[in-house]
Amino acid sequence: MATLPEPGTTAPEFDLPGDGGTNIKLSDFRGSRVVIYFYPKDDTSGCTKQAIAFSEDAAQYKAAGVSVIGISKDSAASHDKFIAKHDLGIRLASDESTEVCQSYGVWVEKNMYGRKFMGIQRATFLIDGEGVIRHVWPKVKVAGHSEDVLKTLADTAI
Repeated sequence: MATLPEPGTTAPEFDLPGDGGTNIKLSDFRGSRVVIYFYPKDDTSGCTKQAIAFSEDAAQYKAAGVSVIGISKDSAASHDKFIAKHDLGIRLASDESTEVCQSYGVWVEKNMYGRKFMGIQRATFLIDGEGVIRHVWPKVKVAGHSEDVLKTLADTAI
C-alpha cells in the first residue's frame, strides 16, 4: 500500500514536462508556497471540475503568493488541449512514467467494477518555500476542495 509523505517532511523533488512546452521543477518554487495536486486524467468529469475550481480561484492563490500545479500521467500535449478547451488558469505537469506519483504515494491499486488496475489517487499537498510539506489532503473529494485548500492557506502561518 502506497504511503503519502507526512507533513513536516521534505517534498520529493521533480522535474517534469509541463504545459506550453515548459519544464516544471519543484525547486523553481523555492521561496514561495506551492499547492501540488495529483489527479487521474485530463478532461474527465471530476478532473475537469477540479481544474476549473482551482482556475476560478487562481486570483486568490496568486494573492496569497501560492502557485498551483496539477500532475497527472497524461502527456504535456494532452495538458495543452485540456487547458485550451477549458481555459484553465493553472499549470499542469506530465508524469507519464509515474515516478513522481510513486514518490508522493499516489500511484495506487484501484478497483472499479471488480477490475483492479493501477492509477492515481486524488491527493493534494501544500509545500512551503523551503520545500517542506505543510499539509496533505488524501483521497480528495472534488466538490469544495479548492475552498478547503484556500481556507487552510488562510489559517496557516507559513
